[in-house]
Amino acid sequence: MAESTAPRVRTGRRPSTYLLRLIVTGYLVLLVAWPVFLVGRNAFADGTTDIQAILDDPDIVHALQLTVLVAIIAVVINTVFGVGISILLVRYTFPGRRLLNALLDVPLSVSPIVVGLALVLVYGGRTGWFGPTLQNAGIQIIFATPGIVLATVFVALPLVIREVVPVLEEVGDEQEQAARSLGANAIQTFRRITLPAIKWGVIYGVVLSLARSLGEFGAVKVVSGNVLGQTRTATLVVEEKYLNFDRGGAYATAFLLALVAVACIIVVSVIRPKDQR
Repeated sequence: MAESTAPRVRTGRRPSTYLLRLIVTGYLVLLVAWPVFLVGRNAFADGTTDIQAILDDPDIVHALQLTVLVAIIAVVINTVFGVGISILLVRYTFPGRRLLNALLDVPLSVSPIVVGLALVLVYGGRTGWFGPTLQNAGIQIIFATPGIVLATVFVALPLVIREVVPVLEEVGDEQEQAARSLGANAIQTFRRITLPAIKWGVIYGVVLSLARSLGEFGAVKVVSGNVLGQTRTATLVVEEKYLNFDRGGAYATAFLLALVAVACIIVVSVIRPKDQR
């Protein structure tokens, strides 16, 4: 039997591959992992004293509760509208589709400070476009919780969409068309076909949106007014304590925010099936 003369394919990785991995890993460690580790180390520099101190302070507890409430509301809004916009962009063709797709990236490119100022100009007090009308109706947006929610929703808007759109494009619409041909209505098609297909994209988008919402600072600082016990969020607590040389309280509060965000990402990465990663 003649020996095959076909060239053998080398399966081993070249040294450049390992070098590239080392560079990328070092970059991520220096930029992300090491700073987060230092925050945690400084938060526990005196044991659990600083953590216990912020949990015993009713104003800080209120700030943490407000931050979680705003983040949950923002995530729910962005999830509902994010999935809807994603389906609109992928499944339908209409005039202005490319413009809408481009506008969705505005929250990622515009400074959060500019976002906060824009919200003040639209909804603020006597000078905003809708401010006088809202005041006459007894509705306060700026320097209140609704303004914080608006700012948070804006900055986290694209995260669910940018996770769901690629998944919708990959799965295609053949199964949806088959379901409609068998008599399924729009709700049944979405619940039984579309949603299971985009489930992990939605979940990961929700996690990213939650992490972004918990850590928002710039836009919230402008629209909240930073009123102690009312509109002060956890990120504003970090700034206030750091500027007042209460480094332990600042690190402890920052550690709690980082802990929740990182924990959500790790949990999703662990439970996500391998064939969906």
